[in-house]
Amino acid sequence: MIVHVLRFGFRDEVTEQQKELVLATLRRTAGVESVEFACVGQDLGDPASGFTHAYCVGIADLAALERYMHDPVHLAGDPVIIPYLAKVAIGPDVSDDSDPELNDRIMALHQRKVQMYPEWDRLMSTIPEVRIA
Repeated sequence: MIVHVLRFGFRDEVTEQQKELVLATLRRTAGVESVEFACVGQDLGDPASGFTHAYCVGIADLAALERYMHDPVHLAGDPVIIPYLAKVAIGPDVSDDSDPELNDRIMALHQRKVQMYPEWDRLMSTIPEVRIA
């Protein structure tokens, strides 16, 4: 199992209605067939960090992770979500797979996605603060 975690905060000008749109879009993405379980909601960490919300999905294995990354629902959701974000922390992810190369394999899938979808990479670059664990 691979547990993928995002923590995020919204831009100052984002309205409550826009926040609800983002959360609904994240819940739709969390409902794709490759996701085993999900949680979308408030971040319970230190409010001073600026992270107000979190997204967590459990994905069975690398094959399911690759399907998740390229799922049309996921790809369609990102342009709705990303413009409203001021900061994102991606990971650290967690896994019960003891493969010592698992993180490198996950990062290779990510790099392939960046190469396949340069517009997605450009959109991600519009978020003022992105941290990858």
